[in-house]
Amino acid sequence: MKLRVLGCSGGIGGNLHTTSFLLDHDVLIDAGTGVSELSLTELTMIDHVFVTHSHLDHIACIPLMVDSVGFMRDCPLTVYAIDGTLDILKQHVFNWKVWPDFSVLPDAQQPIMNYQAIKLGEAVVLNGRKITALPANHTVPAVGYHLDSGQASLVFSGDTFTNDRLWEVVNEIKNLRYLIIETAFSNGESDLAVRSKHLCPSLLVEELAKLKREAEVFITHLKPGEVELTMQQIESSVSGRSPKMLLNNQEFEF
Repeated sequence: MKLRVLGCSGGIGGNLHTTSFLLDHDVLIDAGTGVSELSLTELTMIDHVFVTHSHLDHIACIPLMVDSVGFMRDCPLTVYAIDGTLDILKQHVFNWKVWPDFSVLPDAQQPIMNYQAIKLGEAVVLNGRKITALPANHTVPAVGYHLDSGQASLVFSGDTFTNDRLWEVVNEIKNLRYLIIETAFSNGESDLAVRSKHLCPSLLVEELAKLKREAEVFITHLKPGEVELTMQQIESSVSGRSPKMLLNNQEFEF
Protein backbone atom coordinates (compact mmCIF):
# COMPACT_ATOMS: atom_id res chain seq x y z
CA MET A 1 0.00 0.00 0.00
CA LYS A 2 1.12 3.53 -0.72
CA LEU A 3 -0.66 6.53 0.80
CA ARG A 4 0.01 9.98 -0.66
CA VAL A 5 -1.04 13.13 1.18
CA LEU A 6 -2.96 15.40 -1.18
CA GLY A 7 -4.14 17.77 1.54
CA CYS A 8 -3.76 17.90 5.31
CA SER A 9 -4.52 21.47 6.37
CA GLY A 10 -7.41 22.78 8.40
CA GLY A 11 -7.93 25.49 5.79
CA ILE A 12 -6.83 26.91 2.44
CA GLY A 13 -4.58 29.69 1.18
CA GLY A 14 -1.27 29.66 -0.65
CA ASN A 15 -0.35 26.03 -1.09
CA LEU A 16 -2.63 24.74 1.67
CA HIS A 17 -5.24 22.11 0.87
CA THR A 18 -7.82 20.41 3.05
CA THR A 19 -7.92 16.74 3.95
CA SER A 20 -7.50 14.12 1.27
CA PHE A 21 -5.28 11.06 0.85
CA LEU A 22 -4.70 8.98 -2.27
CA LEU A 23 -4.31 5.27 -1.55
CA ASP A 24 -2.40 3.61 -4.37
CA HIS A 25 -4.00 5.03 -7.54
CA ASP A 26 -7.67 4.17 -7.11
CA VAL A 27 -8.85 5.02 -3.58
CA LEU A 28 -9.39 8.34 -1.84
CA ILE A 29 -9.62 8.69 1.92
CA ASP A 30 -11.67 11.90 2.15
CA ALA A 31 -11.88 14.31 -0.76
CA GLY A 32 -11.02 17.79 0.40
CA THR A 33 -9.46 20.47 -1.79
CA GLY A 34 -6.23 18.48 -2.15
CA VAL A 35 -7.92 16.37 -4.81
CA SER A 36 -7.68 19.36 -7.16
CA GLU A 37 -3.94 18.67 -7.44
CA LEU A 38 -4.62 15.47 -9.39
CA SER A 39 -4.59 15.40 -13.18
CA LEU A 40 -7.67 14.54 -15.20
CA THR A 41 -6.17 11.11 -15.93
CA GLU A 42 -5.51 10.49 -12.24
CA LEU A 43 -9.07 11.50 -11.38
CA THR A 44 -10.51 9.00 -13.86
CA MET A 45 -8.58 6.20 -12.12
CA ILE A 46 -10.25 6.74 -8.75
CA ASP A 47 -12.93 4.10 -8.15
CA HIS A 48 -13.54 4.45 -4.40
CA VAL A 49 -13.91 7.35 -1.95
CA PHE A 50 -14.03 6.63 1.79
CA VAL A 51 -15.49 9.61 3.67
CA THR A 52 -14.81 10.24 7.35
CA HIS A 53 -17.63 12.75 7.78
CA SER A 54 -19.71 15.30 5.90
CA HIS A 55 -17.97 18.58 6.69
CA LEU A 56 -17.05 20.58 3.59
CA ASP A 57 -13.28 20.46 4.04
CA HIS A 58 -13.47 16.65 3.70
CA ILE A 59 -15.96 16.33 0.83
CA ALA A 60 -15.49 19.49 -1.27
CA CYS A 61 -14.08 17.74 -4.32
CA ILE A 62 -16.49 14.80 -4.56
CA PRO A 63 -19.16 16.79 -6.43
CA LEU A 64 -16.59 18.46 -8.70
CA MET A 65 -14.71 15.22 -9.39
CA VAL A 66 -17.86 13.32 -10.33
CA ASP A 67 -18.97 16.16 -12.60
CA SER A 68 -15.53 16.41 -14.23
CA VAL A 69 -14.76 12.76 -14.97
CA GLY A 70 -17.86 10.72 -14.16
CA PHE A 71 -18.93 10.42 -17.77
CA MET A 72 -15.40 9.39 -18.84
CA ARG A 73 -15.50 6.28 -16.68
CA ASP A 74 -16.73 2.77 -17.44
CA CYS A 75 -18.03 2.10 -13.92
CA PRO A 76 -19.59 4.21 -11.17
CA LEU A 77 -17.53 5.97 -8.52
CA THR A 78 -18.40 4.41 -5.16
CA VAL A 79 -18.68 6.64 -2.09
CA TYR A 80 -18.33 4.74 1.21
CA ALA A 81 -19.46 6.15 4.56
CA ILE A 82 -21.56 5.32 7.58
CA ASP A 83 -25.33 5.76 7.21
CA GLY A 84 -25.44 9.10 9.03
CA THR A 85 -22.89 10.62 6.67
CA LEU A 86 -24.54 9.22 3.54
CA ASP A 87 -27.86 10.68 4.67
CA ILE A 88 -26.29 14.14 4.95
CA LEU A 89 -24.65 13.88 1.51
CA LYS A 90 -27.94 12.86 -0.07
CA GLN A 91 -30.06 15.49 1.68
CA HIS A 92 -27.71 18.47 1.62
CA VAL A 93 -25.26 18.06 -1.28
CA PHE A 94 -26.49 15.77 -4.05
CA ASN A 95 -30.04 17.10 -3.84
CA TRP A 96 -30.44 18.98 -7.17
CA LYS A 97 -30.22 22.29 -5.26
CA VAL A 98 -26.57 22.33 -4.24
CA TRP A 99 -25.50 19.74 -6.85
CA PRO A 100 -27.14 17.17 -9.15
CA ASP A 101 -27.91 13.71 -7.83
CA PHE A 102 -25.33 11.68 -9.72
CA SER A 103 -26.65 8.45 -8.21
CA VAL A 104 -29.47 8.67 -10.79
CA LEU A 105 -27.51 10.16 -13.69
CA PRO A 106 -27.59 9.41 -16.52
CA ASP A 107 -30.25 7.09 -15.07
CA ALA A 108 -30.89 5.06 -11.92
CA GLN A 109 -29.92 1.79 -13.63
CA GLN A 110 -26.52 3.05 -14.81
CA PRO A 111 -25.47 5.89 -12.50
CA ILE A 112 -22.01 7.40 -12.48
CA MET A 113 -21.89 7.43 -8.66
CA ASN A 114 -22.99 4.87 -6.09
CA TYR A 115 -23.35 5.04 -2.31
CA GLN A 116 -22.10 2.17 -0.15
CA ALA A 117 -22.96 2.12 3.55
CA ILE A 118 -20.25 0.81 5.87
CA LYS A 119 -20.28 -0.06 9.55
CA LEU A 120 -17.77 0.42 12.34
CA GLY A 121 -15.37 -2.47 12.64
CA GLU A 122 -16.33 -4.19 9.39
CA ALA A 123 -13.47 -4.26 6.88
CA VAL A 124 -13.97 -3.43 3.22
CA VAL A 125 -11.49 -5.54 1.23
CA LEU A 126 -10.27 -4.13 -2.10
CA ASN A 127 -7.68 -6.28 -3.86
CA GLY A 128 -6.26 -7.48 -0.57
CA ARG A 129 -6.31 -4.06 1.07
CA LYS A 130 -8.42 -3.84 4.22
CA ILE A 131 -10.11 -0.52 5.03
CA THR A 132 -12.00 -0.45 8.32
CA ALA A 133 -14.03 2.38 9.86
CA LEU A 134 -12.96 3.36 13.39
CA PRO A 135 -14.88 5.30 16.05
CA ALA A 136 -14.59 9.09 16.00
CA ASN A 137 -16.14 11.72 18.29
CA HIS A 138 -17.16 14.80 16.32
CA THR A 139 -20.07 17.20 15.89
CA VAL A 140 -21.60 15.14 13.08
CA PRO A 141 -21.57 11.37 12.44
CA ALA A 142 -17.90 10.56 11.86
CA VAL A 143 -15.30 7.83 11.65
CA GLY A 144 -11.58 7.38 11.26
CA TYR A 145 -9.99 4.66 9.14
CA HIS A 146 -7.64 1.72 9.65
CA LEU A 147 -5.70 0.85 6.48
CA ASP A 148 -4.13 -2.61 6.61
CA SER A 149 -1.88 -4.05 3.90
CA GLY A 150 -1.40 -7.27 5.83
CA GLN A 151 2.23 -6.41 6.57
CA ALA A 152 1.60 -3.11 8.35
CA SER A 153 -1.18 -0.69 9.24
CA LEU A 154 -1.86 3.03 9.20
CA VAL A 155 -4.58 4.65 11.33
CA PHE A 156 -6.15 7.99 10.46
CA SER A 157 -8.21 9.46 13.29
CA GLY A 158 -10.37 11.70 11.11
CA ASP A 159 -11.75 14.75 12.91
CA THR A 160 -12.20 13.74 16.51
CA PHE A 161 -12.37 14.88 20.11
CA THR A 162 -11.43 12.79 23.15
CA ASN A 163 -12.23 9.23 22.16
CA ASP A 164 -11.62 6.24 24.41
CA ARG A 165 -13.35 3.92 21.94
CA LEU A 166 -10.74 4.67 19.29
CA TRP A 167 -7.84 3.63 21.49
CA GLU A 168 -9.53 0.42 22.54
CA VAL A 169 -9.54 -0.62 18.88
CA VAL A 170 -6.15 0.81 17.93
CA ASN A 171 -4.40 -0.91 20.81
CA GLU A 172 -5.49 -4.24 19.31
CA ILE A 173 -3.72 -3.54 15.97
CA LYS A 174 -0.56 -5.63 16.22
CA ASN A 175 1.02 -4.40 12.97
CA LEU A 176 0.43 -0.67 13.59
CA ARG A 177 3.16 1.45 12.01
CA TYR A 178 1.71 4.94 11.49
CA LEU A 179 -0.84 7.12 13.29
CA ILE A 180 -2.17 10.28 11.66
CA ILE A 181 -4.14 12.27 14.23
CA GLU A 182 -5.74 15.70 14.09
CA THR A 183 -4.91 18.68 16.26
CA ALA A 184 -6.85 21.59 14.84
CA PHE A 185 -6.34 24.32 17.43
CA SER A 186 -3.66 25.74 19.72
CA ASN A 187 -4.06 25.62 23.49
CA GLY A 188 -5.15 29.27 23.44
CA GLU A 189 -8.28 28.13 21.62
CA SER A 190 -9.02 25.13 23.80
CA ASP A 191 -12.59 26.33 24.44
CA LEU A 192 -13.21 26.39 20.69
CA ALA A 193 -11.64 22.95 20.35
CA VAL A 194 -14.04 21.56 22.95
CA ARG A 195 -17.10 23.23 21.40
CA SER A 196 -16.24 22.05 17.89
CA LYS A 197 -15.01 18.63 19.04
CA HIS A 198 -11.44 18.91 17.84
CA LEU A 199 -8.15 18.37 19.64
CA CYS A 200 -5.65 20.94 20.88
CA PRO A 201 -2.14 20.07 22.17
CA SER A 202 -3.20 19.63 25.81
CA LEU A 203 -5.97 17.25 24.75
CA LEU A 204 -3.64 15.46 22.32
CA VAL A 205 -1.29 14.67 25.21
CA GLU A 206 -4.16 13.01 27.06
CA GLU A 207 -5.20 11.04 23.99
CA LEU A 208 -1.71 9.80 23.09
CA ALA A 209 -1.26 8.58 26.67
CA LYS A 210 -3.98 6.04 25.83
CA LEU A 211 -1.99 4.62 22.89
CA LYS A 212 -0.18 1.47 24.02
CA ARG A 213 1.33 0.53 20.64
CA GLU A 214 4.55 1.77 19.09
CA ALA A 215 3.84 3.96 16.07
CA GLU A 216 5.15 6.98 14.21
CA VAL A 217 2.78 9.86 14.95
CA PHE A 218 1.90 12.61 12.46
CA ILE A 219 -0.24 15.68 13.13
CA THR A 220 -2.87 16.81 10.62
CA HIS A 221 -5.65 19.43 10.30
CA LEU A 222 -3.59 22.30 11.74
CA LYS A 223 -5.36 25.63 11.28
CA PRO A 224 -3.66 28.21 9.02
CA GLY A 225 -1.99 30.99 10.99
CA GLU A 226 -1.37 28.81 14.03
CA VAL A 227 0.68 25.98 12.54
CA GLU A 228 4.02 26.88 14.12
CA LEU A 229 2.50 27.76 17.49
CA THR A 230 0.46 24.56 17.68
CA MET A 231 3.40 22.38 16.67
CA GLN A 232 5.62 24.11 19.26
CA GLN A 233 3.03 23.38 21.94
CA ILE A 234 2.81 19.75 20.82
CA GLU A 235 6.59 19.29 20.74
CA SER A 236 7.00 20.79 24.20
CA SER A 237 4.22 18.79 25.84
CA VAL A 238 4.22 15.35 24.19
CA SER A 239 6.98 13.14 25.55
CA GLY A 240 8.20 9.86 24.13
CA ARG A 241 6.36 9.99 20.80
CA SER A 242 8.04 12.86 18.87
CA PRO A 243 5.00 13.72 16.72
CA LYS A 244 5.79 15.26 13.33
CA MET A 245 3.70 17.61 11.23
CA LEU A 246 2.07 15.89 8.26
CA LEU A 247 3.17 17.42 4.97
CA ASN A 248 1.58 17.79 1.57
CA ASN A 249 2.80 15.14 -0.90
CA GLN A 250 4.25 13.05 1.90
CA GLU A 251 4.05 9.34 1.13
CA PHE A 252 3.71 6.30 3.37
CA GLU A 253 4.43 2.78 2.20
CA PHE A 254 3.26 -0.08 4.36
